[in-house]
Amino acid sequence: MCAGYLRRRPPWRENGVVPSALAELKILDFSRVLAGPFATMMLADLGAAVTKIEPPGGDETRHWGPPYDQAGEATYFQAVNRNKRSLVLDLTDRAQRDRAQALARENDVLVENFRPGVTERFGLDYDTVRHENAGIIYCSITGFGGGRGAALPGYDLLIQALGGLMSITGAPDGEPQKVGVALVDVLAGLFASVGILAALEHRRESGQGQRIEVDLLSSLLAGLVNQASAYTVAGVVPQRMGNQHPSIAPYEPLRCAGDELVLAVGNDRQFGLLCEVVGLPGLAGDPRFATNRARVEHRSALRTMLEERLAARPASAWVDALTEAGVPAGVVNDIGGAFGLARELGLRPTVTIEREDGTTVELTRNPIGLSLTPPIYRSAPPRFRPLG
Repeated sequence: MCAGYLRRRPPWRENGVVPSALAELKILDFSRVLAGPFATMMLADLGAAVTKIEPPGGDETRHWGPPYDQAGEATYFQAVNRNKRSLVLDLTDRAQRDRAQALARENDVLVENFRPGVTERFGLDYDTVRHENAGIIYCSITGFGGGRGAALPGYDLLIQALGGLMSITGAPDGEPQKVGVALVDVLAGLFASVGILAALEHRRESGQGQRIEVDLLSSLLAGLVNQASAYTVAGVVPQRMGNQHPSIAPYEPLRCAGDELVLAVGNDRQFGLLCEVVGLPGLAGDPRFATNRARVEHRSALRTMLEERLAARPASAWVDALTEAGVPAGVVNDIGGAFGLARELGLRPTVTIEREDGTTVELTRNPIGLSLTPPIYRSAPPRFRPLG
């Protein structure tokens, strides 16, 4: 067993430096694309030493572009692979396969998302690895689990379609839409990282390793939260509603003078304040709109009345007035505008990391704030170094 991580580190500073939360944790990462690499990067940010094993052609996302950086490498790969050491191994070669197996014996955690049967063929399956490393935390990420869906390809778009997310995304009279980012992969990566941390805590107390299984379809179903419980509890199958909310109103973009205002009115008090700001104070007492349930039932009439008043001013002007009054409101930013807002709010949304060649890359900051053991940024995403 890799016992280094099991030894409790002293809670005080060492040589004036606060130890990282996961210092001494060693992770062997065979995963590719997004879900697994996202999970291991989260743990690497918290101090874990991650060795990323890549095939001779590299992780697929190294080639998923445009866009590319100035050196011609895809920016997709760089989103989820900082703080890692890259090691290219051809597992069909006996000597390199032996090296991979040796690394599996030396690490605390192994993460993989191979197709069914691949780990067994290379001697890297859970039963084989734990025979040599009883304390291994072995995390397998699949598309549809290890049963009858094991052979199905686990691409995010397919999961969004088959898992129902596309059926509730888009305009009611339009076609189903995917979310604008591979959200299912991100969810699965987060669930995987939580599972790994839970297994590590169990191992610290018991000395036992274990296998973690995370599949994309189950991750999506869990991530559907209230839309899922509408079906499981009440038998209601949610449908596409565009930007409207199934249970709250007004909670949507509304047309103003030349652009759109986003309102997120979550209670009756906020609705009353909204009515005051837009000059419709009597609306809050109207039986059709006095409660959230009533507003949901009469959302079309409410939308029409609000948009008639909102048309007098641009969204930015309404945002200022509504925010001052305590009504949640905003505009629809593009990605650049979103990062700009975060900077304005002092959230420091990015970090700049130096590469080995002296160039730098700017990446999204880890959003977890820890007062004693904050995330660290030791190294930029590794450049690809082919075999030979």
